[in-house]
Amino acid sequence: MIISRTPFRMSFFGGGTDYPTWYEENKGAVLATTIDKYCYITCRYLPPFFKHKSRIIYSQMEHVKRIDEIDHPAVREVLRYLKIRQGVEIHHDGDLPARTGLGSSSSFTVGLLNALYALIGKMPTKEQLAEEAIYIEQEMCKENVGCQDQTLAAHGGLNFIEFGGTDHLQVRKVTVAKETIKNLEKSLLLYFTGFSRTASKIAEHQIKNMPNKQKELKRMYDMTFHALGLLQKDRLQKFGMLLDEAWQIKRTLSSKISLPHIDNMFAVAKRAGALGGKLLGAGGGGFVLLYVPPSKQKVVKEKLKKLLMVPVRFEGLGSQIIFYQPNGPKVSS
Repeated sequence: MIISRTPFRMSFFGGGTDYPTWYEENKGAVLATTIDKYCYITCRYLPPFFKHKSRIIYSQMEHVKRIDEIDHPAVREVLRYLKIRQGVEIHHDGDLPARTGLGSSSSFTVGLLNALYALIGKMPTKEQLAEEAIYIEQEMCKENVGCQDQTLAAHGGLNFIEFGGTDHLQVRKVTVAKETIKNLEKSLLLYFTGFSRTASKIAEHQIKNMPNKQKELKRMYDMTFHALGLLQKDRLQKFGMLLDEAWQIKRTLSSKISLPHIDNMFAVAKRAGALGGKLLGAGGGGFVLLYVPPSKQKVVKEKLKKLLMVPVRFEGLGSQIIFYQPNGPKVSS
């Protein structure tokens, strides 16, 4: 039995510049962190005592005899990629729901890769996990996804990641005073606005619109460096206000990113004392991140009391194997 634990991510700046369509001709950069909410993948070889060969359990349950029969694209393609022929049982659990803007799909892919590598007795590096998850999602599953989610899920922590050019996927840990990180965590509120549409479909619309949004995307890229500088100088209120500026740009990249009830939520939060915030992920719903000075949080929480608030903290480990007990030699089927 193998269990992997892989964090979800919270992106601050640069989302949208991590798509190949953009960074292959322009550079991209993202400032983001992983949080203490996780995707858990349990896997083992399934003994050949059943009519089915493999069992996959997530929001659905699949019993299949061949890999080609698996509906879940990431499970199907990871098994193909690793050339696992023996029957397996794979079980997914998550601390937070999917399709909510926290990179859960990529956390699943990274965690599944990590768990199945452990099952076959191999130890991939974090760089390998990230790069292979990107390949599987973009090339094998044909998803409209960027590169930040897989990279963050594999590495963990507060990171500044650059995309494109000769140093593609350059991951730098953000090193700032411990007190700055604590104060940043205390100033962030995460609210659930409802389930989003499939991120890949929203991203597809955004990608098609990129040729018309060159100016906006270049500005978002520059703001990522500006935000990093603000963190290093402990200018957190400016950081919060820059979040708002970046969100105002992001919401123009596609008509599908924001919705009237989300715009209204931001307006209410800002009137109550929030300095800034953003909708996480591709858009259309999911989680909203707000920067609210601690002295203003009581009022903001009262105004948004009908919404679910989820307390979060940063984490720094990335995808981990938290239980490893190989079940002995393979059983021929």
